[in-house]
Amino acid sequence: MPAFPRRRALSLAASAVTAVLAVSLTACGGDGDGKSEGAGGKGRVTVRIAYQEIPNADLVVKDRKLLEQALPDADVKWVKFDSGGDVNTAVIAGSVDFGLAGSSPVTKGLSAPLNIPYKVLWIHDLIGDNEALVARGGITDIKQLAGKKVATPFGSTAHYSLLAALQGAGVDPAKVNVIDLQPQDALAAWKRGDIDAAYTWTPTLGELEKDGKVLVTSRQLADQGKRTADLGVVTNKFAKDHPEVVTAWLKAEDQAVKLAKSDPAQAAASIAKQLNISPADAETQLKQLVLLDAAEQTGADYLGTPGAPGKLAQNLHDAAVFLKSQQKIDAVPDASVFAAALAAEELSRARG
Repeated sequence: MPAFPRRRALSLAASAVTAVLAVSLTACGGDGDGKSEGAGGKGRVTVRIAYQEIPNADLVVKDRKLLEQALPDADVKWVKFDSGGDVNTAVIAGSVDFGLAGSSPVTKGLSAPLNIPYKVLWIHDLIGDNEALVARGGITDIKQLAGKKVATPFGSTAHYSLLAALQGAGVDPAKVNVIDLQPQDALAAWKRGDIDAAYTWTPTLGELEKDGKVLVTSRQLADQGKRTADLGVVTNKFAKDHPEVVTAWLKAEDQAVKLAKSDPAQAAASIAKQLNISPADAETQLKQLVLLDAAEQTGADYLGTPGAPGKLAQNLHDAAVFLKSQQKIDAVPDASVFAAALAAEELSRARG
């Protein structure tokens, strides 16, 4: 999920490097312009999508091939990533066109020194009980984490929420040994007894909860004004060159969200296949998120409308202020930067 900046502006964890290599090997269009020039496919648009294993409607789009159906003349390629920080790395490398990243990594991406030229097209979900801080060994309060080892993916929404939770509890983050681990690596470290706590998301979260205690959830932090979300982004260049693809992508996501709301069992069946879990577990995890359809996302609290950017821009700006206070970004961009990054016009166009 959904990510805030890494400790060094462009330092790459091994997982990020691996992710970029994976995309480079699987994504077509060697000229990097979104076109495939391979035999038999000259002139076809290649749509390269970075996704994450998060139980939201994006997995429904993937599983039901909604975008492929809408774009029969395009080559749609889905590439899995473990965190929004890795998605940012792939975007910088020119390896993907669309991506799912948490509000934290998107804030980082729009801030110095990254200044990634992309825009926010969609809110995949508002993060709730599917992301949480879990501790072990008799730790029952956030204050007890001082001097302990806590894992979270750096640059992720979980990282942001961990810092917010520590700050809210009056714990200096410098007094906590925060370790950069992706969800599966955190689970392995947990089983070995190498860490005392982890802030992560489902499905890994469910495994930690079996013998750990939840100290705080992202839903609780949202109620305290620290809202996080998983966002859909598209590069400015791709959006300009292929507006018809952007429209099709938005309509597919909206269709999937409406299915999840009207028939959650059907949506959960698709999510279950993608995550290799039971439909019952998928439906439970789906309910932990707040999904918004296109009409709802045009509301003032979210992306807004052309000429009237929604409050999501302010949320991202507030997050940047927090990040700067934690020395995770170089500077806080002007609020207008985040307002300009909301693709309200593209969303409005997709609604017709």
